[in-house]
Amino acid sequence: MGIYASLAFAVLVFVSTHTRARFPELERLGGNLNNYPIGDYLVRIKNASLAGRREVVVENSKFVAAVAKTLIKLKVLESVKVESGFVTSHLAYHRKAPVLIDLKLVSKPGLRHYIDMSKLTGRRRRNASKLILSTPKGVLSSDEAVAKNVGGEVIAEVW
Repeated sequence: MGIYASLAFAVLVFVSTHTRARFPELERLGGNLNNYPIGDYLVRIKNASLAGRREVVVENSKFVAAVAKTLIKLKVLESVKVESGFVTSHLAYHRKAPVLIDLKLVSKPGLRHYIDMSKLTGRRRRNASKLILSTPKGVLSSDEAVAKNVGGEVIAEVW
């Protein structure tokens, strides 16, 4: 086992030094290379739910914290802690099964989807899923948006 472990480490070192030598511009890129943090956060929550994990930790931003608070209102998350640059989200479970059934990203960086009030009220009557919207009044669920009479960008659809 020791020989295989050292060979794997040698390959890892060779590949990383080889990559650094060929692409020096990667050296100056540091930190989080994700250009869509809210999509990353929601996909991590979905994957954690499918894997049966209890918590998700991501880097902090105001938008991620606002979406997390909306997910608490939808009862998908139990609690959220924002501390020292990270957001820790605890998933809600009911009878040892995650409450989140499915989550679909609707808006993406290359294509944004918007919904107005008339489509939102019609959708509310015939669909069991909830939408997470970014509106002028903050990040809201579809029910809250109908109550406040606003539309906005559809971030995700939650079942």
